[in-house]
Amino acid sequence: MKSKLIIGWREWAGLPDFGIGAIKAKIDTGAKTSALHAYGVKTKMIDGRLWAEFRVHPVQKHRRPEVKCLAPVVGERLIKSSNGHTELRLVVATKLTLGPFTRLVKLSLTNRDEMGFRMLVGREALKGRYIVDSALSYAMGEEPGPGGQEEKEGKA
Repeated sequence: MKSKLIIGWREWAGLPDFGIGAIKAKIDTGAKTSALHAYGVKTKMIDGRLWAEFRVHPVQKHRRPEVKCLAPVVGERLIKSSNGHTELRLVVATKLTLGPFTRLVKLSLTNRDEMGFRMLVGREALKGRYIVDSALSYAMGEEPGPGGQEEKEGKA
């Protein structure tokens, strides 16, 4: 059995495919799929595959920097937010760095301007690797590592 890392209710995460080295993320064990603040979301076909093009403000309460992102679309999901509102969201696949590990995850794209965190990390991304201690905050330190150890698991 692999040992699991203990993480807090909020942690620094990285999205290396998007060039985002640090984004504050709320660890949300009540959410199945992780969510990322995205706006200006458009889809386009590249080599016969659907991709999402969007922009991210990775810093809470700031409009700068603005990061332009591109990720493969892996589906759409009806997702019920914490306020009970249901929204059809695009879901993309990308790498997430959380502590010393980097793994492929699914992220739903939604506008989180009114929310406290630009990113939620859900159960699918945590499964098998982390234990959440709600009494802790930034248990893995103030900044994510530069790369993280790649995990060789199934598809996100």
